[in-house]
Amino acid sequence: MSDGPVNAAELDWTEHDHGDRQFKRKQLADAAGGEKLGTSLYEVPAGKRLWVRHYHEGNEESIFVLDGEGTLFLGPDETEHDLEAGDYVALPAGEESAHDIEAGEAGLRLLMSGTMEEPDITVYPDRDMVGLYAGSAPGGDSEARSLSTYLDLHAELDYWED
Repeated sequence: MSDGPVNAAELDWTEHDHGDRQFKRKQLADAAGGEKLGTSLYEVPAGKRLWVRHYHEGNEESIFVLDGEGTLFLGPDETEHDLEAGDYVALPAGEESAHDIEAGEAGLRLLMSGTMEEPDITVYPDRDMVGLYAGSAPGGDSEARSLSTYLDLHAELDYWED
């Protein structure tokens, strides 16, 4: 059930700083009581990037650019697309939606939404890694998550070995 309207100005930012990956985030849907659809407001400083390039096997995401400009690197071949205020991008589940975002000279302010289905497998192609999530979808309540682990795609295991 909805908790009613939430005003972004009244929410605190969560800051992330991982070198060239730097951004601020306000989890709007979570604050409003959202369950099956997540939405976050992001601010990305000039020249910085958002999350590590990834795609989901079980969830769909979208991007709506509010202000600024940047570059979207999309798909397995990382095709570059200019982003500017008013642009909307749909990112259905699957490899064709692998994405990375870099802010332009003026920075970038955007909304990202996504379905919050679990379990989910998130693939990080540049890191040859997958993330497995159960109990709570990626971006959801980490305390409710019963499984959150990252695995090397090249780890070889014998199916029959104990």
